[in-house]
Amino acid sequence: MHRHVRLCAAAVAEDRHERDDAGSATMPRGNPDNLRAAAQRKRTEATHRAEAALAELIRERQPVTFRGLAKTAGVSVDFLYRSSLRARIEELRAARRPHAEQTVNDPKLESQVARALAVQLRELKRRHREELAELRHALAVAQGENLELRRRLRRPTPSVPQ
Repeated sequence: MHRHVRLCAAAVAEDRHERDDAGSATMPRGNPDNLRAAAQRKRTEATHRAEAALAELIRERQPVTFRGLAKTAGVSVDFLYRSSLRARIEELRAARRPHAEQTVNDPKLESQVARALAVQLRELKRRHREELAELRHALAVAQGENLELRRRLRRPTPSVPQ
């Protein structure tokens, strides 16, 4: 009986092996066309989400950055850098920068800012000097009181008869 079981088990294993060999020879592993199509659909959907998010950022006058757009669209930053939207994002980012650069490079504005900062600095220095003088005076008073108390402790106290 044991021999019969061993022979049956061997026959089943051999049968499985033959089917695997036959199956792998005639059936391809996975379907690459379906995988490519699914990846393309996923890429297209992500691009549409990114475009909609970009339009929303522009409409709401929000700053256009790769990180901000990726978060809004639910895509990765890497996806945006590798997508066809990269040039447009970089353009929009650069379009907002000149305003800030013009204000900094404007000589009239620079001198006005410098004057305002100089006035603030003078006022802060004046306040600092006043506060420092007050603190020095308070320290001198406290040291004087401390000295007086130490002297009192050293003096013998007259004994009071009871």
